[in-house]
Amino acid sequence: MELRQIQYFIEVAKREHVTEAAHALHVAQSAVSRQIVNLEAELGVDLFIREGRNVKLTPIGSLFLEQMEQAMKLIDNAKREVEEFLDPEKGTIRIGFPSSLAAYILPTCISAFRERYPQVKFQLNQGSYPYLIDGVIKGDFDLALLGPVPKKEKKIKGRTLFTENIVALVPHTHPLASKRILTLSELREDSFVLFPNGFVLREIIVNACNQLGFQPKVSFEGQDIDAIKGLVSAGLGVTLIPEITLIDSLPRSTVKIPITEPNVSRTVGVIIPSERELLPTEKLFYEFLSEFFSILNSFQN
Repeated sequence: MELRQIQYFIEVAKREHVTEAAHALHVAQSAVSRQIVNLEAELGVDLFIREGRNVKLTPIGSLFLEQMEQAMKLIDNAKREVEEFLDPEKGTIRIGFPSSLAAYILPTCISAFRERYPQVKFQLNQGSYPYLIDGVIKGDFDLALLGPVPKKEKKIKGRTLFTENIVALVPHTHPLASKRILTLSELREDSFVLFPNGFVLREIIVNACNQLGFQPKVSFEGQDIDAIKGLVSAGLGVTLIPEITLIDSLPRSTVKIPITEPNVSRTVGVIIPSERELLPTEKLFYEFLSEFFSILNSFQN
């Protein structure tokens, strides 16, 4: 079994089309077809069901794909590890992050890190809270920034970098827009703009409302922070939002107001896999994050 055969197999399985896989691999279609046939002959099983120009994995093909994807990750990590031991300051770091950290925290961290290590490269993946945790566990990326920092996940380790307040964002026409501070119960009759079910920020907000004996009335949902800001800006409701997402500027026609009773906050940190060692370049960035936020927090305090 050759590495090239595995690469061709994975590409065909992903695209379910031999011609498209050949284009992506920049090789002739006949070369891809021949390697797949050779691989099936060597294994003694059919990996694909042929349907004209399209193909679909057989049940055994699906099992084989899962194992080969893991094998390719191990090979890629081994190659990266060799390259990074030769020069850790020229490696690549794969980072996952949520939309709430995309506008300020992540760019600030990367910019500061690259002042010290300008030749390090980054691969960035944005996604939801479960996606980020799962991606680190599976090795799809090396580490992830997220909030709150998970405490009960078995296959990851979390490190808290800072704690931030979650504040109210209301339209400037809201009856309470002139107040300097709000109790959360003052918003119990309002329509809320929140993330959909399954998003951790929605869970934080709903739990805070439940502490005061009410369920927020959700009129609109947004898949990311910018969408939620836009809906509030349009006067379609109020929201609670991490203060860091408003650090550069407020959306037009909105007002930011601190929340009390209860104080709503979240931890923000970095997670890494607990079942493998970080590669040298990854370790550089991981330790840099702790140093960077330690200095930042000391100035703020």
